[in-house]
Amino acid sequence: MSGDAAQTAPAPVKTPYYLAAIVGLAAFMEVLDTAIANVALSHIAGSLSAGQDEATWVLTSYLVANAIILPMTGWLSNVIGRRRYYIASMILFTLASVLCGMAPTLPLLIAARVLQGLAGGALQPVSQAILADAFPPEKRGMAMAVYGMAVICGPAIGPPLGGFITDNFSWHWIFLINAPVGAVLVAAALRLVHDSPAQLEAQRRRREEPFTVDYVGIALIVLGMASLQIMLDKGQQEDWLDSGFIRGCLLVTVSSLLTLVWWELRHAHPIVNLRLLKSSNFAVVNLLMLGLGISVFGVIVLMPQFTQTLLGYSAMDAGIVLSPAAIMLIVLMPMAAKLASRAEPRLLVSIGFAMSGIGLLITAHYTSLDMSMGQLILLRMAQMAGMALLMVPLNMLAYVGLPPTEGGNASALINLTRNIGGGIGISLAVTWLSRGTQVHQAHLVDRVSVLDPAYQQSMSALSGLDTSAAHAVIAMNVQKQAALMSYIDDYRTFAVIALVVAPLIWFARRSARGAAPPPEAH
Repeated sequence: MSGDAAQTAPAPVKTPYYLAAIVGLAAFMEVLDTAIANVALSHIAGSLSAGQDEATWVLTSYLVANAIILPMTGWLSNVIGRRRYYIASMILFTLASVLCGMAPTLPLLIAARVLQGLAGGALQPVSQAILADAFPPEKRGMAMAVYGMAVICGPAIGPPLGGFITDNFSWHWIFLINAPVGAVLVAAALRLVHDSPAQLEAQRRRREEPFTVDYVGIALIVLGMASLQIMLDKGQQEDWLDSGFIRGCLLVTVSSLLTLVWWELRHAHPIVNLRLLKSSNFAVVNLLMLGLGISVFGVIVLMPQFTQTLLGYSAMDAGIVLSPAAIMLIVLMPMAAKLASRAEPRLLVSIGFAMSGIGLLITAHYTSLDMSMGQLILLRMAQMAGMALLMVPLNMLAYVGLPPTEGGNASALINLTRNIGGGIGISLAVTWLSRGTQVHQAHLVDRVSVLDPAYQQSMSALSGLDTSAAHAVIAMNVQKQAALMSYIDDYRTFAVIALVVAPLIWFARRSARGAAPPPEAH
């Protein structure tokens, strides 16, 4: 297709902001489902006569299926057609959600969750690619802001919403609620979503070539991503490298992914276009997305666990603590998008990471066992404020220098990298929290002595209890203090990670504001 043809082609959507809302909601629905089932596992296990360990596969199966399909979404969009693939994925996701809600046994629920994960894997990257095509470069920041709100708010809203639905209705409705929402989104997508001229041209050229499928690449992705996700999800439970199962997963992950890189760089029509990483901007943004996932998304599990396990909050109260930060981001994201179109995006990214790191340091400094809900809300807002300056400029910089036809492959890799980072971050948070608590508890127990004035004071305060009961209370307090110290350590460590990765953005080239990415050479 000539450059003139691309320039004179009509815009695919007359109302792109309606489109942004629709695809943003679809991405939000998918992200929400990665977190909403967490708080319902005990209810699911009891209802389906399964053990708690068996019920965790409801989460793991979805994450594994999602990780497998994510890197393939760009290729599937080009083969099937982005519009057809996107709408088919939304329909399948909605139907799979209904099957999850109606599953009478745990194996059927897990099978439905696999189907739901395979369908939902397309909703994030394809939504992002659709927005990049529908909006001109000078307005693309606002579109990415809508997408960013979905990605950030989903994990925050998921646990409290799941807790509310489970406590007041039934765990089945955390899945069935997707049915009416999905039906509305499918109807809207049929009207609003269209393939761009560049995407139509790429599909036409693909049809003219002999049809080939990178079966080896698909097999390597399935092995590598499945074993990686299982390892991250089950690592702490299985005691990491002390477990032969985890060592086997690590071996399969490393060997499969290294072979995948070698194979895909040699294949004429790779299932994952790793050649895009030759672009310095794209490579740097992916590295930063990995750091973003580890440092910012990794701490998502800390605040809800802290409030519920140490402060005794319910799932709803924990949700109240998280919600104001999500609302703040919804307000700040459009403002950040306007700022990104006028200011130096690399500076905004540096400031965003610095704000996130400083917010985590502030959280570590003020975290205690006698905090009020208002203080927790302010600390959560301090943690998340920097996110408003990260998502939009990072996505804008990622596409600099990439041909328009590679939007789907690019968004697939970006989302995959961020999800892997989030998985690593959550695994690190859980592992450090558990092991740090053990270390601090051992140190604190060594200091509990009948000669210690603090011990004597505590025993005097508990004089109304018998000795064994008083010792049990002191032991519980020691355990709480050890856990508190471990939470503080986690916040500090993630703060350091955020501050360390901040300067890496300066290895990216500055985008020309308002300039479109160059057309693909033919």
